[in-house]
Amino acid sequence: MASETEHGEHEGRRDFLKGALAAGGAAASGATAGLSSVTPAQAQPGMVPGSKNHYYVPANDKTVHWGYFSKLLKPQVEVNSGDFVTIEVLTHHANDDAERMVKGDPGAESVFFWDKQRKGVDRRGAGPMNPTLFGRGAGEGLGVNPQYRGKSFGSNAAAWWGFHYKDMVTEPKPREVITIYEVDSSGERNWARGLYNFRWTPQTDPFGVVHKTIDYPGVPVDHRTVQETHGILKDVRIPIRPHFGVLRLAPSEADMVDSIPPSYVGGNIDNWRIGKGATMYYPVAVPGALLSAGDSHASQGDSELCGTAIECSLTGTFQLILRKRDSLAGSALAGLNYPLLETQDEWVLHGFSFANYLAELGADAQSKIYEKSSVDLAMRDAFRKMRHFLMTTKGLSEDEATSLMSVAVDFGITQVVD
Repeated sequence: MASETEHGEHEGRRDFLKGALAAGGAAASGATAGLSSVTPAQAQPGMVPGSKNHYYVPANDKTVHWGYFSKLLKPQVEVNSGDFVTIEVLTHHANDDAERMVKGDPGAESVFFWDKQRKGVDRRGAGPMNPTLFGRGAGEGLGVNPQYRGKSFGSNAAAWWGFHYKDMVTEPKPREVITIYEVDSSGERNWARGLYNFRWTPQTDPFGVVHKTIDYPGVPVDHRTVQETHGILKDVRIPIRPHFGVLRLAPSEADMVDSIPPSYVGGNIDNWRIGKGATMYYPVAVPGALLSAGDSHASQGDSELCGTAIECSLTGTFQLILRKRDSLAGSALAGLNYPLLETQDEWVLHGFSFANYLAELGADAQSKIYEKSSVDLAMRDAFRKMRHFLMTTKGLSEDEATSLMSVAVDFGITQVVD
């Protein structure tokens, strides 16, 4: 759930994605300096030649953590405030069409490797994430322009967890459908087009387990067992809105945290607005922040209705900026305890079923969150955050804030599937 309000305190058009990590005695910010659908070949974490403060972290079986966040993870790189980090992020749906989305990329092949004896990355969940970043120091921030190049492919899964699944009108009911898209970012305007789709049939993984539904990440689809339908979505093209569905810092409340439920330190927010020209702020809960990026999308609409976006591997460059908490006094970031998005024209506050479910739901929080989540609760949280934001940062009375929310604030749903 997200709420938006316009503001006029921006310094011209921002041409970068800038994420600021705030609270806990310090505040930090980071910017994406490039989003690309082209994943470079396998490499090792390190400095980018010729760029003193620019690090590069590839996606491979040595760098990826999949399906969880942890304050115990060793960071892939340690950065100072203002440094740039280019990261590769793989989509967890790449094995829906491994020929197009895995083969030929050594890093992707190492992550998705799976034979009768082992998996390249054993622990799996929602989205391979890469990297874990550690921030040091404090400073100012700069931005750079995202760049898109070449052609790639992505997958959309209309799956059992989608909003539509129990409300179909044609046979067979129910069914799960994978749609493969070609993502073309080689021209002045960037688009995705449907290539083909197929209905999910029971797939047997290399360990011999049969998956009747899409119930485990990275199961290799044997295309000899499915019927591909080509010529789909004729005369339809989808504007590309590249973004990361997951950008999150490590929480302090537990050692290992499921990557699906979003929370106060970010996570699986699935907001397509967190892209070019936007600024993202998160509260810092652990020393060094430990930022992870994952769940890369070529495009997504509000709701992510059928289960996923166009899940597409991306490469992005972030600039990370750390600021002292006392420097935030009197600003919109003072006392920030939730993910806050700033675009050229709007503030977007994110509300959840529980603002901090790990603290609110007790020892069994990571299971209870699936039982107790609701859109009504998320709406209530978004309302309370926006009311507080307007009263504290704009100096409005409660009555003024309430009226303004009703006539000028847009409350919306970024996704209904998690």
